[in-house]
Amino acid sequence: MDEVSTTLSRVRGRVASGDGTPIAYERYGEGPPLVLVSGALGTAAGERALGGLLARRFSVVAYDRRGRGGSGDTGPYAVEREIEDLAAVAGEAGPGAALHGTGTGGALALAAVAAGVPAGAVSVYEPPYSAEAAELRRRVAVPLGEGRWAEALDLFLAEPTAHAGLRPGTAEEARTLAYDFAVLGDGTVPEGLLARVHARVLVVDGGASPVSTRQAARTLTEALPRGRHRTLTGQTYQVAPHVLAPVLEEFLTEEREPAEAA
Repeated sequence: MDEVSTTLSRVRGRVASGDGTPIAYERYGEGPPLVLVSGALGTAAGERALGGLLARRFSVVAYDRRGRGGSGDTGPYAVEREIEDLAAVAGEAGPGAALHGTGTGGALALAAVAAGVPAGAVSVYEPPYSAEAAELRRRVAVPLGEGRWAEALDLFLAEPTAHAGLRPGTAEEARTLAYDFAVLGDGTVPEGLLARVHARVLVVDGGASPVSTRQAARTLTEALPRGRHRTLTGQTYQVAPHVLAPVLEEFLTEEREPAEAA
């Protein structure tokens, strides 16, 4: 764990989502509100290294997505419910909260903003719209659909790019992989959805990541009305928090454009 994160003063709480599901979160730092959205199997605890660095400038709120950690899991699942979860957390974070999502969390953040969840700005790191990610989903979907959670988890964790920086999780929580797959849809860059995202968006990828991952990041950026792309030299799916944090801080603290400030 990052040294900064071990000294943070964290406030833990829960907020009710639209369907009443309790969503657990933790908040630390002071400044403009920023919500961190984790990827597959991730939890608030997994965001502490990055969040600890960003807490020097922001009031960071990280949360356990539905079905993970301290959050509930009211059924049946729908992507719309996860969007409501994020809306509730963003509302708890404060007006104009910015969003940062890693992996599938980035795809969820963009879907939420497209659906009307207000955000000051959005940044995403390598949403998994690549061919490799699509093939992994195909292999995991079979045992997942049959309720063989342990087998699905083993298949997922066998792919290094799928679980960078994540805690191992439990077989029971493997069922939430189906939630991530639902967020990603057919696995292609959702250009129609992205056209409805009018917030400023920074799309970040690693310079040492697979070619298809980097191409997906560029395609995603081009589909966004106000998208910007940044590649971090030498980084992969397992991006170093101390490399990513200053890039996010610079983007999220830029002065608003005249039209925004009016």
